[in-house]
Amino acid sequence: MWKHSIVLLLCGVAWAQKYDGPRPPKKDMIYLLHADNLVPTETGEAKEEGKKNDAVYTFAGTSSPARTPLAEPIFILDSDTIKPDSVELYRMDVRSGHREVKVSGGSRRGGTKALRLSVTKLDRGLYKLEASETLDPGEYSLSPTGSNHVFCFEVY
Repeated sequence: MWKHSIVLLLCGVAWAQKYDGPRPPKKDMIYLLHADNLVPTETGEAKEEGKKNDAVYTFAGTSSPARTPLAEPIFILDSDTIKPDSVELYRMDVRSGHREVKVSGGSRRGGTKALRLSVTKLDRGLYKLEASETLDPGEYSLSPTGSNHVFCFEVY
């Protein structure tokens, strides 16, 4: 009987642990997690060009100042208005002095598919987003579904 009590006690302790890592200084900003440091992603509005079913989203510049050597980066978000489970991850192509993502609707070929992200709640309003697959070196963006607001970073 006492063995069951110890197991229940240990489970309760594990569930009671709170996140004690770094906390973002700004709400609704996505940060790269590097050990105990948070690196802000490059943020702004992507410009939409093309048709609704074959849109190209462009963002100025050829590389992001937010860089990580991690092929499976981890992000921290203190959310106020951004729904963490709506955030999508895309690889960006560098063309003509800007970065772009081509998104095709329906069954057309040539569009970029969102890469997999896992979302874990750490605390009230605090979330960890992780790339669920290995990212090749290059330019990437995170964006809430239905929004042109992007959070860009580079894997090197």
